[in-house]
Amino acid sequence: MVSVVFGANSTYTRFIDEQMKYIAQMNDGNVSQSAISDIVDKQEESYNRALEDVMMNKASYIEQPMLFKKEILRLEKIISINKRAGNKYAVLRDEIKIKSYKLLRSQNQMIRDILSALDYSSSSDFSRILDKTITANQLANQDITSGEYDYIFELKGDSKTIKDLKKNAKELKMLIEINIDLINHLYAYEGKMYSLNKYANYNLLGVVLFINNIELVKVINLFLQKYHIDIMKIVSILSIFILIYFFKKVFYIFLDKYLHRLKILQKYSNDILQKIRKPLEIIIFLINIELIIYVYSDFIVSQKISKFFNVSYAFFIMWLIYRVINVVATIKIAEINLESHSIKNEMINIGIKIVNFIIVTIGLLLILYFAGVNLTAVLSGLGIGGFAVAFAAKDTLSNFFGTLSILFSDMFSQGDWIEVDGKEGTVIEIGLRVTTLRTFDNAVISIPNSVLTNNEVKNWNKRIIGRRIKMKIGIKYNSPYNNIKQAISEIRDMLEKHPDISTEHKQHRYTKHRYTKLVSQNDFQGIKKTLLVYLDEFADSSINILIYCFSTSVKWEEWLATKEDVMYKIMEILEKNNLEFAFPSLSVYREN
Repeated sequence: MVSVVFGANSTYTRFIDEQMKYIAQMNDGNVSQSAISDIVDKQEESYNRALEDVMMNKASYIEQPMLFKKEILRLEKIISINKRAGNKYAVLRDEIKIKSYKLLRSQNQMIRDILSALDYSSSSDFSRILDKTITANQLANQDITSGEYDYIFELKGDSKTIKDLKKNAKELKMLIEINIDLINHLYAYEGKMYSLNKYANYNLLGVVLFINNIELVKVINLFLQKYHIDIMKIVSILSIFILIYFFKKVFYIFLDKYLHRLKILQKYSNDILQKIRKPLEIIIFLINIELIIYVYSDFIVSQKISKFFNVSYAFFIMWLIYRVINVVATIKIAEINLESHSIKNEMINIGIKIVNFIIVTIGLLLILYFAGVNLTAVLSGLGIGGFAVAFAAKDTLSNFFGTLSILFSDMFSQGDWIEVDGKEGTVIEIGLRVTTLRTFDNAVISIPNSVLTNNEVKNWNKRIIGRRIKMKIGIKYNSPYNNIKQAISEIRDMLEKHPDISTEHKQHRYTKHRYTKLVSQNDFQGIKKTLLVYLDEFADSSINILIYCFSTSVKWEEWLATKEDVMYKIMEILEKNNLEFAFPSLSVYREN
């Protein structure tokens, strides 16, 4: 790396002079192999120091004025004078010196461009900019590096001009070699430059360099180097663990206070905190893992890993929102059930399912987006294939519109006892696709909503007053006429006065309802008051009395109790009037 500061007695810069010294030592024919190895180690240390020096003073390095401007202008004037005087070796001497200056200027500009790119690009972009910048440097130096100067070293003469010419040619060759070596180091230090720049952005570069330059740390880092880790990375990872731990504690405290203070969510705060804890724990754990990988890989994360974490975050955030909405909905439903029954449960359930469907759909689109899928192409494909999808999902669409038909037509509700297409049971739930019933033998039936809308549905719960009691009582043919007539009258009177039998004379409280059309109020609300007690027919073995009435309660158990009481009273009336129940019989007559 080119040092920011010139040395007091430097020809070019401290770093360049140092590298030229190392090259001269290695080119010495008497140098041993071990000495070359020591020189290479010193050269590497020099590059490391230069890198640290540049990164510590990056801003001033980028903003420094152009190098060797005055020197090049001075030499160009001297060349012009020497050309007029015909001093060709003096001209060549100064031209080579200018090439050396220009080579270093180009090198300096290359490094400045690379340093500038560190702050405005991702790791992958930085790699591309590094390649582009180095290629531009090589093209700019093409006329310098391609020149042949070996003939200069064969020139005869001991004049100062010839000596300076040879010296300048030698320096240019070394500078070309240094430029190639520098480019190789730039590639080798690509990850290190990027990570040091990140530390600089976090104002930690001074601490990092201080720790890394401790002798004991250097020794340990040499051992850890094969595992692609160092002391600073270990310290950073441990610091992340500690910071995330304390952040989590503070975050939960803040979240708890915020939810309790937020009026709109105050009454849901405890339930929300309980439900979101698990997704939040997973999200914080993923953040921890991602930061560790980020530090371990020198702040360079591959695109695949980045996609994985982005997809994971999208999934768990969707799960978190899903849980919050369902917690609020659950508590709200409980409140509605306690306060009022004006909103049907199934409407709320369907609403929640639609909201959940929207959340899942948006979450899925986010997951696809972070996974790198082109959503425009996907949505366009859905538009083009809409007809095919609609045809393939016609049953699903039919069931969905069946759900809407059930909800808006008020055919039945949760808890109703219905009978449809030979199936009978209590409605558990009206879903987006199917309605589930609990049969009376305690099984579960799922009926597609399209079947319910296209078939007759018998709803036994759509009645307020009146569950039918119908029976035929058979009495013997030898029963006296007056006794039969008296029994019928007493049975009718008994039913009229019975507290659990619905009659025209009893007052009933109707539910308040405004109608947009003319309807029979009794039939609309399900109120039956019919009471019939008549001699019905002369059957084969009995005279039948028809009893037809309705209990005031529609509940099965109460209906059974009422019916039982009515039957006891009928038996009592028949016994009182000396009437006997008939039973099927066959009479045989014998002719004389």
